[in-house]
Order: sequence, then structure tokens, then C-alpha cells
Amino acid sequence: MTKELFDDENLLTQTAPDSPLADRLRPRTLDELVGQEKILGEGSVLRSLIEEDSLTSAIFWGPPGSGKTTLARIIARHTAADFIAFSAVTSGVKEVRRIIDAAGLMRRSEGRRLILFVDELHRFNKAQQDAFLPAVEDGTIVLIGATTENPSFEINTPLLSRSRVFVFEPLSVEDITTILHRALEDEERGLAKWKPRISEKLLEKIAVWCDGDARVALTTLELAVLSCKPDKKGERRLTEELIAGALGRRTPAYDKQGEEHFNLISALHKSMRNSDPDASLYWLGRMVESGEDPLYIARRVVRFASEDVGMADPRALQVAMAAQQAVHFIGLPEGNLALAEAVVYMATAPKSNALYTGYKRVQQDVMQTRDEPVPHALRNAPTRLMKDVGYGAGYKYAHEYPEAATDLQCLPDSLIGRRYYNPTSRGFEKTITERMEFLARMREEFSKKNKGKKKPEGRMKNEEASDE
Repeated sequence: MTKELFDDENLLTQTAPDSPLADRLRPRTLDELVGQEKILGEGSVLRSLIEEDSLTSAIFWGPPGSGKTTLARIIARHTAADFIAFSAVTSGVKEVRRIIDAAGLMRRSEGRRLILFVDELHRFNKAQQDAFLPAVEDGTIVLIGATTENPSFEINTPLLSRSRVFVFEPLSVEDITTILHRALEDEERGLAKWKPRISEKLLEKIAVWCDGDARVALTTLELAVLSCKPDKKGERRLTEELIAGALGRRTPAYDKQGEEHFNLISALHKSMRNSDPDASLYWLGRMVESGEDPLYIARRVVRFASEDVGMADPRALQVAMAAQQAVHFIGLPEGNLALAEAVVYMATAPKSNALYTGYKRVQQDVMQTRDEPVPHALRNAPTRLMKDVGYGAGYKYAHEYPEAATDLQCLPDSLIGRRYYNPTSRGFEKTITERMEFLARMREEFSKKNKGKKKPEGRMKNEEASDE
């Protein structure tokens, strides 16, 4: 049974005549492969390892249709090692252990090496991925895992540390156009026998629409060619209407639980922070049209209003909350303009992170200093006993003084003089800065005027604190 497992011709290298165009046209050698020059160009580490048949365990990470499985097929044809492939979607840990046990026997008895290709590796949870560790560690298998998800989040850390990650980029429009030309000209595996005729403009339209996914581009072209009726010469002339029908409605690539979710919200946040309303609207549109929860976006905009606009424009928080209420009330698509209004407001508002940095400093002091007692002057004294022990003593009721400001000490002794909030000179914070400077002068004058005077008995202008 062990020998049969390795002697059977691997299905990964086989292509049926009636397979879809994207499968039939897969490159068979590294020279046929289009794109991924960064990792597969002449002299690159990965190309050298493949050509020398000395590949070590690796993770192929990239978007769909970027060439991960295609490269695995090329490796399968090129290597002298045994090669087995399966998908984590249809296979389980039980099969993994069976393959690893068989690989161990073959290695000990015949010295044969096994390359195990696992498509959609991230479909195995991190506990299941542990099954690969001993075999990867001792060299029983060379693991090649393909994933569309960020390995940092989806791949077991010990397994990741034993593998080299190769990042596959989306194919460029030029790369996709090259692949489409190859499909149109190939008699054996492509579409040439149907005599398709298509303009460069329409080919580029397909290449742009497929968003770097060669599989989608080839599937679209095949559908258009096969649905086009031949003319009297037997030629199939593809029109713009026909291509539009084959393309259908584009759904932007998005995963509300995956990395792209965080990439896009980060792009929105940073575009608003950089005061770029056009980019902010674009990233908002990418999220909304891809099906993101609009209330999630609204929550992030509310956070932005306090974190990045803050007191430079206190109305920003009102606008953000109004957008959240509008989306909650009417939903989408009607609510998308409320989000757009809030996003543009945030992008064009004056910016200040003084509140954010100030609160960070507060958090640091709260965690790293002792829990200082509240100064007696600031304490309520609802009972006679509390008054007798000094609660409220020395309190100055601000409204009884000019500008409602006194030299009352409000911070604990150990934190006197600490500045947490440092407003900028942007937007409304310019006014706040001027006001704070004025109040500082008032307090200084108040202190000088009352220096040496006996502190008055504190009086509590607070209904909760009064027992009289």
C-alpha cells in the first residue's frame, strides 16, 4: 500500500482534455510562468532551489489566481522526489498522518524524499497543523503550503518558523494580457481553433476587471469565445457587449474576517488622518460595496472623530454620531451617503491627536504610579463626621471668582504640574490654547494676591455634598 501511494501518477500533473481553459493552459515550466519576478526571477532563491531540486519547506502566500498551485505543478514535474498533493478543503489530519507514515517508511527503506503540497493550508486549524511538525522537523517531508490568508495569523507559529514564506503578488494588467494572448494563440490547449477575434482594448478590459487573477481572466475569455457565434468565415468576433455579458457584475475581493478587512479600514483611517477626502471616499466605497457591516465603519469613524480630530473640531464627534444613527435608522444603500458625509467631514476637518496622546499619558500614570488619595478640598462631605475630618476643606467654588478660575489644587501632590492635554494651534484648539494660557495667568495672579492669607473654610456648592 505504501508503494502504491507513491507509484501512482500524481493527479496534480494531469489535465483532462475537457478541463476548463485555466486548467489546460497552466504553465509547465518556470520559463512559461508569467509574473512573480520578485520571487522567481533569474538568480532568485526560490528559482534556484527548484532548479537544483533542493527545495525546503515553504509557504506560498498570495491572492487567488496568482500562480501558487501552478508553481506546485511545475515543481512536481521537475523534482526527482516523490510528490503528493491534496487540498485541506477535502482532506483531513488522518490522511496527513497516513502520508507521513508512508513517507517515513520509504525514506528509511529506499532513501526517497517526499514533497507534500497542501493547498488551502489555512483551512487546517492551528491544532491540526501540529500534525506536520515532527515530519517537517526531521526532514521526513518537505512541506509546501499554499494559502490566500496571512500566515502570521493563520499558520501555526512553530510550523511557520520551520518554513520560508514566499509572497505571490496579484498579476499585473500586462501579465494578464500576456496570458490572454497565449490562450488566443494556442492551438493545442488554448482557444485558437475557435478563431477568436478581439481587440486589444477589450483584452485590457478583461485584464483590469479580473483584478490580478489569471484564472478569472481565462474563464471570462473562454465564456465569451464559446458563447460567440461564428461568422461565415468561421471566425468569432468578440464585441464589447459580449465581453460585458461575460464579465457580469464585479464583486470586489473582500473578507470581513481576514486581512483585507483590516487593510481597508486602515487605509480609510489613514486617508482621513492625512486629510485626503478623495482617497477616504474611495476606501469607504471599497468597504461598503464589498459588503462590510456599515455600523462597523460608523464605529471606526466615531473613534476617528475623537482620536484624530478631537478638540480641533468638537463638531466632528456630532457628525460621526449622526452618521451612525442614520445608518442604523435607514440601513444601506440609503445610509451610504451619511457615511460618505461623515468621512469627508473627518478628512477635511482640522486634526489634533492631543486628546489621544493626553489620555495615553493618563493611562501610563494610572498604571505606573500609586493610587493617590483625592485631595480633601475635592471631596464631598455629605456627613458631619466627614466635614470634621477635613473633607471639602479649602474648596473654592469657581463661580464666585472672576473667570470661574482659582488656584485650587486638583491633582494629587505627587502629580502637581503634570500636563496631559497639550492642545495644538489647529482649528478650535487654537482657541483652547489661548484660553488655557489666559487661565494660567489668572491662576498665577490669584495665587500672588492670596499668598500668605489664611485659607478660608471650604464651602460645598453641591447638592449631593450638602447635608444642610
